[in-house]
Amino acid sequence: MQTKELAFGRGDFPEDFVFGAAASSYQIEGCRFGGCGLSHWDTFAATPGNTVRFEDGATACDHYHRWEEDLDLMRGANLDCYRFSISWARVLPEGRGAPNVAGLDFYDRLVDGMLERGLKPFATLYHWDLPVALADLGGWRNRDIAQWFADYADLAMKRLGDRVASAATINEPWCVSWLSHFHGEHAPGLRDIRATARAAHHVLLAHGRATEAMRALGMKNLGLVTNFEYAEPADGGPQAQKAARLYDGIYNRWFLSAVFQRSYPQDVLEGLLPHMPEGFEKDFDVIAAPVDWLGINYYTRKLITADGSGRFPGFKDVPGPLPKTQMGWEVYPEGLYHFIEWTHRNYTKGLPIYVTENGMASADRVSAGGVEDADRIAFLNQHLAQAKRALDQGVPLKGYIVWSLLDNYEWALGYEKRFGLVHVDFETLERTPKASWHALADALRR
Repeated sequence: MQTKELAFGRGDFPEDFVFGAAASSYQIEGCRFGGCGLSHWDTFAATPGNTVRFEDGATACDHYHRWEEDLDLMRGANLDCYRFSISWARVLPEGRGAPNVAGLDFYDRLVDGMLERGLKPFATLYHWDLPVALADLGGWRNRDIAQWFADYADLAMKRLGDRVASAATINEPWCVSWLSHFHGEHAPGLRDIRATARAAHHVLLAHGRATEAMRALGMKNLGLVTNFEYAEPADGGPQAQKAARLYDGIYNRWFLSAVFQRSYPQDVLEGLLPHMPEGFEKDFDVIAAPVDWLGINYYTRKLITADGSGRFPGFKDVPGPLPKTQMGWEVYPEGLYHFIEWTHRNYTKGLPIYVTENGMASADRVSAGGVEDADRIAFLNQHLAQAKRALDQGVPLKGYIVWSLLDNYEWALGYEKRFGLVHVDFETLERTPKASWHALADALRR
């Protein structure tokens, strides 16, 4: 029988180690409220075939009106921080120009509400809701987006920067570039290698420009949040080995190499070079603007083999034998340890590291007024053990943040996949803390 308790408590981690939960603006706020502008997710979701049942973030969890209740849930779980994102389209409905005062006021109230409850505000500037007016100008394919993003960062942090505990620029640049411009699964839904190459470079240039803009405001504790998948060859053959190495290069090494080593991995660049922006190599001084910490988002591993096409990138994933979440993702806790230790050894070299997302989706149901999610508690136990393993080896891991606080809009998959510590009834919007929420509250009680 699976335990209903977490195997770890505060006393098992350093005194300054923080525990938190995360969410993103488009997934929870409800973009039809408060003067929010359209983002490319609104138009993507309105296009047949892109999202389950045409579902979008128009209402989502209505966090825009229910934020106090949601912050109370975080405080009730005895968490230390809330990793939230600011909607570019809410702050600047056209992406540039006149700000939406109501949007800035909302984030003012939200940050103040966190501080009143003893929660550290961990802000993220971009979690995928690009204003549609900028998408019309090419979005991440357009080099000008680096300056647009820096201007937005300046505006948002002039208002909030004095109170946030940390600020991240971009959430998951692989998703911004590859998932959205090559695989076509996220907005803008392209399948174009040239668009992918340019987005993969411009997202890093935007990160650097925004970091510079926030430094100019005197801000500290700035970082980048990257996502990782453990790429393992599907078999022992040389083709699978090569394919897994390239997958690792695209997913895990491209962005870190640029920020921390001022270069792109050669194996990936060989395939992307014909499509890269002219003079891209001159941008590394900006891209490598010093950061104060790195965020690691980790969920799963993939078994990789060659796809037989002979075309770059030429790999595919195959089903693995491990237990899987509702997303169909294998549960592989050892991958979390791998990436914490690997990034420390090869890239960050002593900078603080945070696990900024880790969690699982399961088909949770309310029964007798509660939600039993023993599988999620087991998942947290397994991954916290790997975080503790890295800490015990001297890696400067400073926090662990669960994805996510609430069941929410899971992008193209709509509202079916439930990652939350708190169940949301998407008809009534009623919140019901799950067993995992209660287990966290007990484990973190001081």
